[in-house]
Amino acid sequence: MKYLAWLGGIIVFIVALVYVLAFTSVGNSIVQPIIEKKIIQVTKLESKLSTFSLDMSSFEIVLEVNKNNTIYINGNYSLFSQAFDVVYRINMDKLENLKPLINAPIQGVLHTDGTVKGNLEFITVDGKSDVAKGNTTYHVELTDLNPTSIIAKVKDMDLASLLYIGGQKAYANAGINLDLNFKNITPHALDGNIVLQTYKGKLDTKLMKEEFAVNIPQTDFSMNLDAILKGDDVDYIYSLSSNLAKIASSGKIIPTPLKTDIKYSVDIQELAVLKPITGADVRGSLKVNGNIKGIKEELIVDGKSDIAYSDTSFKATLQDFAPQKIKLNIKNLKLLRILYMINQPTYATGTLTLDADISNATSGNLKGIIVSNIKDGLLNSVYMTKAYEFKTPMPYTAFKLATLTKLNGDLVDTKVNLDSSIANFDIKQARFNIKEKSLMSDYLAVIPNLDKLFFATERHMKGSLAVKGELSKAKDLDLTIHSKLAGGNIDAKLHNDDFHADIKSVKTLDALHMLIYPEIFKASLDAKLDYNLLAKKGKVLGKLVDGKFTQNQVLSLIKQYAGVDLYVETFKGDVSADINKENILASLDLKSNTSAIKTENTKLNSKTKQIDSTITIVANKTPVTVTLKGDTSSPKVVVDLEKLMKSKAGDAIKKEATKFLKGLF
Repeated sequence: MKYLAWLGGIIVFIVALVYVLAFTSVGNSIVQPIIEKKIIQVTKLESKLSTFSLDMSSFEIVLEVNKNNTIYINGNYSLFSQAFDVVYRINMDKLENLKPLINAPIQGVLHTDGTVKGNLEFITVDGKSDVAKGNTTYHVELTDLNPTSIIAKVKDMDLASLLYIGGQKAYANAGINLDLNFKNITPHALDGNIVLQTYKGKLDTKLMKEEFAVNIPQTDFSMNLDAILKGDDVDYIYSLSSNLAKIASSGKIIPTPLKTDIKYSVDIQELAVLKPITGADVRGSLKVNGNIKGIKEELIVDGKSDIAYSDTSFKATLQDFAPQKIKLNIKNLKLLRILYMINQPTYATGTLTLDADISNATSGNLKGIIVSNIKDGLLNSVYMTKAYEFKTPMPYTAFKLATLTKLNGDLVDTKVNLDSSIANFDIKQARFNIKEKSLMSDYLAVIPNLDKLFFATERHMKGSLAVKGELSKAKDLDLTIHSKLAGGNIDAKLHNDDFHADIKSVKTLDALHMLIYPEIFKASLDAKLDYNLLAKKGKVLGKLVDGKFTQNQVLSLIKQYAGVDLYVETFKGDVSADINKENILASLDLKSNTSAIKTENTKLNSKTKQIDSTITIVANKTPVTVTLKGDTSSPKVVVDLEKLMKSKAGDAIKKEATKFLKGLF
């Protein structure tokens, strides 16, 4: 009995202690700081439990979450029946102070109040709120602490205020009405409907221009959503209407497992309005309509569009939302329009046709064919001349383009044929390895009339040119160039920024003819060129053999009056040039049995077209010195005939030489 008495005393003491701590003002004052400390620990906010009153049947709590944010709770409860009747009021006057707790960019004001009634088996929550300046009422039912029913009505909520609360700029404003009526929100047993309406919507065109550099006209919009949820099915009708876009969709969706059967249509008058959402810098109009049918494992999306004034249709099969098969047909797409839509200059006009049949679109297993053609192509010569600062207008340039691309695993093989009024370009196979990010390609470029390149070269030329070679780009860039030019061969290679060319047996007479220079010297040239594209520095070393002068008035006069016949001489020697950006330092040293022609350190600026050169000609020990200075198109020519000037022939020779040399440059 003694031990029972002790045990009973201990139990009574514990009960009394619990009662004192939990249900008396003395106990509340002891427990209050402990709870407050725990709240601070959990919320990581400087919270204060300013009121904490708990007795056997009622309680009152005032929690200052932090500055300007307070929660009030009071009510009655029964420990034995576990029933309660609680009144709450939440005043959040500075939501931004809750960022450490919510970890989201919120701001603004939120007030709500209501009642919580019931027991642990069934609870009802009724309340109202002024969130985003709206008038919101809600009724929530919980069974075994799980939500089972929700009824909410939102009247005249302000979209700009809602965006502000979410930390977003008010790109648009509108009124929002929402009617949410769910008798049952239990998964797979849904029973309810949603009616959402926005009205008097307006885009903030000034803010759109400031934030995204997009000029949008005054835009009004409205939106409606009517959805019925029954079991696993969602039947809905949705529409968005504005002077910039009309979007509509309707049909049935089963979220889990996903199954869809819906129709959609999109009519956008100005794509630029979507830039804040998509981030894409596009503009112009777009119409698309089609269907989305199937399940997650095989979802089929088809549609038709008028993008860039085209007749476009597509069909895509998706597996787990990843493209598996794609068919695309584009007819009569206007290049001018598509360039406008993607905010690119109007480089060209023309009409594009494209057919793509990709039977496998999965990464690493690509399989399919893409065929494209551009007809009636025309480069915008006015724009190209201005953009590339050509001194002479680019000529009218028509073109047509055909490509054939085959997809096979990680390999993309493309054949290209470009015909234009300036040049033709062909690629038999350009192979791109997606996995290795490498490219290998052959090429053939043919220019039927070199004079059509005058706008770019600023030099009239005669004849044609064909260049072929191979291109590879992986870790390094390598390009080979092979061409037959002026009766000889040019073989060149570019490795990253280093360019090397071998020039073999080029006939100077043919080269002078091509460049429309006076055809005064016939020889065979072998040379090597090394040049770094990045540093813009290089060197040319060459040899001339079998050199002979052709008939010209200056040498004929020298022969007539000086008795020196340079026509019979055969010259050979070295040519060289150092290139440093636009500055060229050239030298020439030609010799025959009895004569020599030499110039050292001739200065030529390819940008300013300035020349500074001294040329010495020694014929049968008779020296003639020629200096050239000034603009290459009309240099100042000084001819020092020395001994010949003492004769009456000197003046005639000097006069003809000056005219000849000016014509040469």
